Amino acid sequence: MKDKPLQPLTEIRQTLVALKETFWIALDTLRSHKLRTFLTLLGVMLAVTTLVAVMSVLNGLNLYVADKVANLGSNAFVIDRIGIATNLDQWNKARKRPPLQMDDLQALRDGMKLADRIAGMQQATADVRYGNTLSADVTIIGATPEYAEIRDIDAANGRLLTLTDEEHRAGVCVIGADVATKLFAGIDPVGKEIRAGQGQCEIVGVAAPKGTVLGQPRDNFVMMPLGTYRKEWLVAQDTVTIFVEARSRQSMSSAADEARVILRSRRHVRYQDDDNFGIVEPSSLLGIWDSLTASIFGVAVWVTSVFLVVGGIVIMNIMLASVTERTREIGLRKSLGARRRDIVMQFLVESSLLAAAGGLVGVGIALGIAGLVRATTPLPISTPAFAVIIALLLSTGVGLFFGIYPAIRASRLDPIEALRAET
Repeated sequence: MKDKPLQPLTEIRQTLVALKETFWIALDTLRSHKLRTFLTLLGVMLAVTTLVAVMSVLNGLNLYVADKVANLGSNAFVIDRIGIATNLDQWNKARKRPPLQMDDLQALRDGMKLADRIAGMQQATADVRYGNTLSADVTIIGATPEYAEIRDIDAANGRLLTLTDEEHRAGVCVIGADVATKLFAGIDPVGKEIRAGQGQCEIVGVAAPKGTVLGQPRDNFVMMPLGTYRKEWLVAQDTVTIFVEARSRQSMSSAADEARVILRSRRHVRYQDDDNFGIVEPSSLLGIWDSLTASIFGVAVWVTSVFLVVGGIVIMNIMLASVTERTREIGLRKSLGARRRDIVMQFLVESSLLAAAGGLVGVGIALGIAGLVRATTPLPISTPAFAVIIALLLSTGVGLFFGIYPAIRASRLDPIEALRAET
């Protein structure tokens, strides 16, 4: 009676011992046929490499886009003439809209209750000079003081633009770190005068560096008061881009609706007509990006599936050949007391181990590619842990699935006939 509770533990121990023995037998078999094992793994390796590499790129880009591309500022959205145009027809229609004016900016400032800050901005591109030194293709930004606060621009040296600068249309500017490096190597830029296009302005501050976005610099700019910009740079059909910072992330949609109502009323847009301006929220940018990456991921899944099926078929064929080669060994094991489930387990462990090894090699190759791309290009890559786990589970699952038929075929061999087989 006392032995009965110990019986399940004994069976578990025997199963574990049998599984361990089967594992080492399978490993020895794979080691003894290195070239065949490598060729068998090729399909699974390609599948896992493709899957992990694509997921690494997409994960890195998702984080990058959310942080730097779609991040318009804390709780901020943008109102401009174009908005988001995803095809040429939308772009052509948007270009025919009337430009946003300073009156629209002021109407939002007077009428919005759900906004903390509202800033206006216009920009152009020009060469900037200091003495005989030239910095080409610099972005000239005209902005109200709130713009720097919404866009998280800080001063590394000197100060930022103020309301007094804007009211007096002062000839002052804040330059980006790239402009400071090109024009003022080794000297303090604050207090110096630069020529931007046909005008001049005195530098009152240098902005803290922001780095790049997909290789494009964010510090190659000269920022001056919007009034100063409009006095010197304004051309026909120029439009004001308006940045609105909502009071909280939860109120962003309500604030966007409030801005929409004010602008539609001001611009006399009929109820049945579409907006003649665009509102760009971070969620809109991320939605477009998600639809794009979903298509890319769908293609990657299709390619991975093809590789996995091909790899699985190769594994099944190799395992069937292995059954034929080891017919006498199977007969000997059966004659010594091996049960059908022991034979099935042996071949399933062997096929799953084969596929898992291919998965591990594929993960290693993908991580190597990710590291190389990260070191040599500005493309952000981040390999998520779940991608590695999914890849290894998929590869092992393929080995198990395609190893079932060879394993069952091996377990059904008659031991007497198997022992008579010639090797």
